[in-house]
Amino acid sequence: MSQLTHLDSDGNARMVDVTDKQESSRSATAEAFVKMSAATLDMVIKGQHKKGDVFGVARIAGIQAAKKCSDLIPLCHPLMLSSIDVEFQADADNNQILIRATCKLKGQTGVEMEALTAVSVAALTIYDMCKGVEKGIRIESIGLVEKLGGKSGHWLKEQESGQV
Repeated sequence: MSQLTHLDSDGNARMVDVTDKQESSRSATAEAFVKMSAATLDMVIKGQHKKGDVFGVARIAGIQAAKKCSDLIPLCHPLMLSSIDVEFQADADNNQILIRATCKLKGQTGVEMEALTAVSVAALTIYDMCKGVEKGIRIESIGLVEKLGGKSGHWLKEQESGQV
């Protein structure tokens, strides 16, 4: 197992020094699932929620969250993101919404935390907007799907779990 990079030799938390890391194009995609009743999902899909466009508000929240990641996660570097894309896919068969966020930049450190923060906050925003209709909404399976760039290169979720 690799050493934890955010701990010094005495076990104290620290921000990783990326000064000497090579700058490269980097991207990361994360996903989350928001599960709800068929009636609530139908209302969201049809844009009939009294609070407005659930997907539009959640998209902006996810974008804002990615931009503010270093303010929320103590040891993250502040990054100049070049792209943030937040997408939603309604799945009526499973009464859920798939949220995917992809963040990109050219820099010295990865953007995994930004993508994960984007889907997390987008999911929380969907919950917040819909909780008046349904309190039992669940946010599930937040995780990294893919990352590109940096020393570790290309990583796919399916490859690590042996599903490819």
